Order: sequence, then C-alpha cells, then structure tokens
Amino acid sequence: MGYEARRMKRLCALFTAGVFLFFSQAAVLAGELRLQDLIDEALKSSPEIQASRAKAAASGFRVPQSMSLPDPMVMAGYQNVGTSRFTYNEASDSQFVFSASQQFFFPGKQDLRGEAASREAESLTASAKAVRLRTIATIKELYYELFLAHRSMELVRENSGFLHKVEDAALARYASGGGMQQDVLMTQTEKYMLLGRDEMLQQKIKTLEAALNAMVGRDQIAPLDKPVPPVFAPYPQPLSELIAQAYENSPEVKARERMVASLGAKVRVAEREYYPDITVTGNYGLKGQDYEDMWSLSTTVNIPLYYNTKQKPAVHEAEASLREAKNELQTVRLRLASAIRENHALLQTSERLMDLYRQGLNQKIHQDFQAALASYGTGKTDALTVISRIKTITDIETSYWGQLVEREKAMARLDALTGVSESPMEDERQ
Repeated sequence: MGYEARRMKRLCALFTAGVFLFFSQAAVLAGELRLQDLIDEALKSSPEIQASRAKAAASGFRVPQSMSLPDPMVMAGYQNVGTSRFTYNEASDSQFVFSASQQFFFPGKQDLRGEAASREAESLTASAKAVRLRTIATIKELYYELFLAHRSMELVRENSGFLHKVEDAALARYASGGGMQQDVLMTQTEKYMLLGRDEMLQQKIKTLEAALNAMVGRDQIAPLDKPVPPVFAPYPQPLSELIAQAYENSPEVKARERMVASLGAKVRVAEREYYPDITVTGNYGLKGQDYEDMWSLSTTVNIPLYYNTKQKPAVHEAEASLREAKNELQTVRLRLASAIRENHALLQTSERLMDLYRQGLNQKIHQDFQAALASYGTGKTDALTVISRIKTITDIETSYWGQLVEREKAMARLDALTGVSESPMEDERQ
C-alpha cells in the first residue's frame, strides 16, 4: 500500500501543478482598467453618442431656415404688338418687362415657426444627453460585471488552494492506512469542477470585454486590463429627493417638455394659417426712346377658401400631436419614478445583504475551515465536511461581491435616470 500511495501522491502533485499553471495562464496580469478612462473614451469615440450629437446639431440649423421668408421671384420678358414683325420702339405697348416679387407672412407666423423649430432643437439636444447618460450607465454595468467575473476567477484559484490542502491531508491519511481513496477522488472531482467553472468565467470575460469595447467605440479584440475594485461609499439621497431630481434634471423629461412646447407653437402656427399671406410685386416696363418707361407695384393676397379641408384639419392634427406629446411626457415621468423606486429598493437590499455577508466574512469562517481540516487530519471528521466548509466560504464571498456589483449597477442606473453627470468632459460638451 505504501508504493501505491506514493504513486497516487505523485500523480496528484502533477495534477495540482497543471491546475495552478492553467489558472496562472488564464489570469489577467496586465495593468488596471479604470472606469473613468472608459467613459471619457466613449464620449469621444462612441458612434451612438456621436450620432445623437450630430442629430442635435442638425436640428439647430433648421431654426433659421424655418424663420426665413420664401425666396424672392424675379422675372424678365418682352411684350410685342402683333406677330408679323418686331415692334420695339415702334409701338407704345411694346416693351421689355422686368418684375420682382416677395411673399411676406402674416404677422406672428414667422416668430412662431422659429419658436417651434427652436424648441424641437432643444428637445433633440436633451435627447442627445439622454443617450450619453444611458451609454455611461451601460459602460458602468459592463465594467462592474467584468470586475465580478475576474473576482470570481480569483475565488476559484483560492478554492483550488484550499482543496490542495484537503488533498494533501487525504493522501497522508490514505498513505497511513487511516483514510479512504474515495476522499482523494472526491477532492480531485471538486478540482475538475473548478476547472469547468473557470472555463465558463473566461468565456464570460471575453463576452463582457467585447460588449464593453463596442460601447466605448473600439474596433478591436484585444483583451482589457483587470477592472479596479469598486469602493463602497454611502448613498445618502432619499427616494423622494431622487424622484424630484429626476423630474427637474432628467434629459428624457426635458426632451419631452421641449417637444410639448414645440408642438404648442405648431398649433399656434396652424391657427395663423387661417390668415392670408401677402406677396408684393414690382414691375418695370422698358420702352423705346420715343416712349416713356412704365412701372407698377401690386400686392397679391391668398384667400384660405378651402379652410375646411386644409387649415382646419391642420389645426386638429397639430392639437392631436400636442395631446400625444403631453401624454408621453406623463408616461416618461411615471416610468422614471417607477425605475427610481425599483433601483433604490435594489440598492437598499444589496446594502443589507452586504452587511450580513460581511458578518460571515470575518475570520471565524476561515478558522472553522482550518479547524475542520485539522480534525480531518486526525480522523475526527470526514472529507465531505471539510469540502462543505470551502463551499460555504465560496458562497459567502461570491454573494458579497455580487451584491456589491448589483449595488454599483443600481447607482449607475439612478445617475442616468436623475440626469447626473460625473464626467467633466461630458459637461464641457453640453
């Protein structure tokens, strides 16, 4: 039995060395990945953010267009008497005719059109900020998920070290004839399970890195550095204050409010279409040297004769669009309040669970494992009990870090919902 035990011990030592080599190769040993660097890069490179900015900028150029008068019309022609010959300077009615005309809107139309376009531009500017905040929130969530995946890999390696101690104790007992081969096999099975879990975590890291690169605006497949651990900081704002802040600062609310103002101006523009516009035309007739030139000035007024099928339906359409925008504004407010309540409750729950896990992360649980391992070495307990202690440590630590990440993600969503900006670069671009 002594030879067989030594042979199994050598095989287990080789297996353990392979496990740690695998873990060391899989570990991300590069520098630190900082969240603010990713956010600043996204503000410069994210295609979605750039598209929203361009859309808002384009809307600003529509304001002067909406207030501009129609292009003036210029006409040049010739009037002849008879058809048989050219009669210029021979007949008094023969002349070269030149005219210019300009249409003028009914008073108030021009300003109202400018107001409608200006409010619409403000709405799109607020929408662009909403895109930025959503992008930042998504980057934060992916960043914290990536941190959790790396932290879980570290816990897997730590558990592998614990299992190595159990394996050594099982081999020692088996060599002395006081243990069973089943204990060694059970420990090795747990190691194989850790290998499988590590493989899944590596795949998750690659997936999160790809999503994070896409959100930032990177077109590359190079792996990212390891994220910096989040630091727990109290979140002092109460629920009522968060909801009030969202109503005041949320870019989604502001976008809807500006759209309501724009459509209100469009209703007034449609109502002004009942009134006619005026076109002023000036004519000049150039005659021959034997006749005196002529000029004339005239005005043309359009008559809204078909208002029942044109102006009136346009007013109703504008009013319906205004009602739609007001209801959408109310919907956004209700949705914001609901999302804030949900994330605030999640944040508080995570903090309470973290307090519970912190109580379990003290030295007692590790002392319990060391005591169980010592008892197993003396034959007072079985291997299953020791392995269960390792699983308990893993569950508590994984749950603690998982709740910390959920709390950080909830705070990221609350910042986006309430319109909070943490990036100086973002503030400069607004």
